[in-house]
Amino acid sequence: MNKKSSLASESNQTKDQIHTLITKIDAAPTETDNYLKLATILIGKGSFEQAVQLLEQAKKLVQNPQDLDYDLAVGYYMQGDFKHALELLNHIPNDDLVLYQKALVMQKVGQHQKALAYALTIKQLDDRVYELLGDIWLSLGQLAEAQANYEKICPTKRGAKINFLLGITVLERNRDLAEKYFSQAKEEDYQFYQSAQKQYNAILKMLSDVEKDND
Repeated sequence: MNKKSSLASESNQTKDQIHTLITKIDAAPTETDNYLKLATILIGKGSFEQAVQLLEQAKKLVQNPQDLDYDLAVGYYMQGDFKHALELLNHIPNDDLVLYQKALVMQKVGQHQKALAYALTIKQLDDRVYELLGDIWLSLGQLAEAQANYEKICPTKRGAKINFLLGITVLERNRDLAEKYFSQAKEEDYQFYQSAQKQYNAILKMLSDVEKDND
């Protein structure tokens, strides 16, 4: 099966799943689980507005509307509606998922210290938490801490973003290693590499100027 056929097959499978879940929702409109499954699919395919509308309507129908709040908060977050996302999250008991989402929201609104506080409270650490911690430390200008967290992600799972940011974290101290990371990022996703260069151009220039001053 070639790539186009594979994508078409996945698209058809997703359509079938959506149709099945809509049928189940129509048959049992007070059942929470089907709304959550459908919202997850919609968010996964980038239909954030549809997911939010679905969950907002569902809250009027299900017996325990608060069971939808976390997924609705994620939908708001993906839409860029950080205020409503945080309002919902603040009414949900803190577990690792909620703390992670709160940290994401705080990071997006520029409250990096609060984001760090939430992220450091997460008990079960995995690659996405290490990535978030790395992003927060980088936002705070703490390059060594950012590097330490990014490096906890398995090299085979890092991807272009992590490798590029690792390059940023070590550029001032080890230019050769930084260039290695940048090359890996470029090979993995050239489009991302180009956009990241523009995004971090000011940092790259600043670090380059520091290096020249030290020569």
